[in-house]
Amino acid sequence: KDEIHIEGLEVFAHHGVYLQETREGQTFYVNAILYTDIRRAGERDDLESTVDYGAVCRFITDWMHENTCLLLEAVAERMADALLLKYCRVSALGLEIEKPFAPVKLPFRKISVKVHRGWHRAYVALGSNLGDREKYISDAVEAMRAHPKMRVKRVSDLIVTKPYGGVEQGDFLNGALEMETLLNPEELLEAL
Repeated sequence: KDEIHIEGLEVFAHHGVYLQETREGQTFYVNAILYTDIRRAGERDDLESTVDYGAVCRFITDWMHENTCLLLEAVAERMADALLLKYCRVSALGLEIEKPFAPVKLPFRKISVKVHRGWHRAYVALGSNLGDREKYISDAVEAMRAHPKMRVKRVSDLIVTKPYGGVEQGDFLNGALEMETLLNPEELLEAL
């Protein structure tokens, strides 16, 4: 993927563990690498075909002003999610939050938290052999479509298969779906 870089975006905000930090605020610097495909924008010289880095800078600034977190880790994690959900052309990002005036009381050059997040592809098996099998599967697919961190791309046809394992039971209705998700494998299993 191509990259759009934002380096040293200065934002005055109210994040920190100590009351003084959240009450009085301080300066933060945000660095971001947005992974996207800029070929069409480059060929057409068209802003609508790319990610508007000015709009991204305003979004980051507004997000930092409107939210308050105790930890830099929470700022980075939550902002990464917000950016990936807002800008559908961004497939992944690297995000660093610098806190140049962290209350460490020792000399330091830089304190920051950096995360790398992005959409990744997952395949989910679907199946039921109890009750209204088709409705259970349909409801499950709709629940995944409604989840903000899941984008259902394709759903297979459903097929009927015989049970196995020696236990008497009804036929299975099976299928699969393809999705993009921001959830890691453990989070995805928990959400499913």
